[in-house]
Amino acid sequence: MKVLITGARGMVGRALDDHCRALGDQVFAYAHQSLDITNPELVLSTFRRDKPDVVINCAAWTDVDGCELDHARAFLANASGPENLALASRNIDAGLITISTDYVFEGSKEGFYTQRDQPNPQSVYGAAKLEGERRAQTAHARTTVVRSGFIFGPGGSNFLSTVLQRARRGEPIKAIGDAYGTPTFSLDLAARLRELAQLDLPGIFHVVNSGEGASFAEFTHAVLDEGGCSDTPLDLVGMKELNRPAPRPQNSRLECLMSAALGLAPLPFWQDAVRNFVAQESRTVVAGK
Repeated sequence: MKVLITGARGMVGRALDDHCRALGDQVFAYAHQSLDITNPELVLSTFRRDKPDVVINCAAWTDVDGCELDHARAFLANASGPENLALASRNIDAGLITISTDYVFEGSKEGFYTQRDQPNPQSVYGAAKLEGERRAQTAHARTTVVRSGFIFGPGGSNFLSTVLQRARRGEPIKAIGDAYGTPTFSLDLAARLRELAQLDLPGIFHVVNSGEGASFAEFTHAVLDEGGCSDTPLDLVGMKELNRPAPRPQNSRLECLMSAALGLAPLPFWQDAVRNFVAQESRTVVAGK
């Protein structure tokens, strides 16, 4: 399969690049510097040259608070960008998979959000990502939307991915105890993205690791325990105490109604994914990388 990846230097993009190459795919991996998805002419000329079978969009502006303060940039990157990819994918008859977010939901529901639930984003970031879903699906019938959240993995710069590094450096750690989601390991997400590329089935999928989900604090405890840092002091805070510019959903746990029906196996339990993640992080420390 010929796979074109945007946002290829991000956490998910790198995991996907490695996974696809390991399976023997021909991969065209583009970072923002080499393929700006907000430039429709560049996107189209690149696609016409490379002629991929599928485009997997891992590019996004994920600074939630930054998006709240810069509406125009948020919609350019997260709404116009996916639309440009969809139009170019349609032009060359390639499938498109674009990654969206659990933040399209308002967060007041108890339990899991499924594809039956009506999105109602509370932040500019969530609104822009939802608009990106809709524009891409409107522009190209062969669009698959993958919603995920609480993503962590090797090389990630977000809180979930850096907990163990911070603990090992002796830094104080502050974790939110009243915001819940479904942790998603970047390597497991990458594997599912590749499976969906093979299926070439348009629609919306929720892709997360199995289990009942966790708060940021519960996830942090699991990582610290698995990494042998259970004695690290943990400052538990409420979401409102942080007083951040952008509102976040209190509960953004996701569940997919389509995956089992299509014979897709559940992703590993998030606790097992944490174990795999910590093992990789520990090998990296030993290797001095």
